[in-house]
Amino acid sequence: MFGFMVTADGGLTTAGYVITVIVGIILFFLAIYFAGKNSDKKKLTTRQLVFCAVAIALAFITSYLKIFKLPWGGSVTLCSMLFIVLIANWYGVGTGIMAGFAYGILQFIQEPYILSFFQVCCDYILAFAALGLAGLFAKQSHGLLKGYIIAVIARGAFHSLGGYLYWMSYMPDNFPKSLTAVYPILYNYSYLLAEGIITVIIISIPAVSKALTQIKRTALQ
Repeated sequence: MFGFMVTADGGLTTAGYVITVIVGIILFFLAIYFAGKNSDKKKLTTRQLVFCAVAIALAFITSYLKIFKLPWGGSVTLCSMLFIVLIANWYGVGTGIMAGFAYGILQFIQEPYILSFFQVCCDYILAFAALGLAGLFAKQSHGLLKGYIIAVIARGAFHSLGGYLYWMSYMPDNFPKSLTAVYPILYNYSYLLAEGIITVIIISIPAVSKALTQIKRTALQ
């Protein structure tokens, strides 16, 4: 059915890219719109929607700044997940999930790889939407830190699920046979936790923490 969009190697054809970009743009703006409609407190103001759009754009830009990249997908970036987590921390779980959904669409456009519809959902839609769960801790002490950690764990869970269902055949031959059962978990959390540790160290720096608190105050105005 989608043969004209997907190449034999699992990538996108020219037609696939065109259609995906058009759909991605539409869904991006729809996600921002409905994020405002479904804010946990009230409808977001135009100013707050702009903060969401800027944060998503920064997440997408920093996703290109890779410290290192793994052979079968996944990379350590310059704190790209943090910007989606910030939206959840500012405006709650619902808005964070919608922002993560929009970001997942952008990630799919950036580096698409298609094995099945559900694999795309696991690796792009659900995994990045899960970053919005950071909003569960928005009102708690050290809420940003707690939320970020939970967001990383949640994203990894969906990537690992996709790994068990679709990526086990890509396991290296020299990988220890005794650890075969946990290969998707080890693979996905290897880069997610590496980026997570870097980000946690950065946001724990007093000057950075103070700046993020001030940005949150401004974002909530």
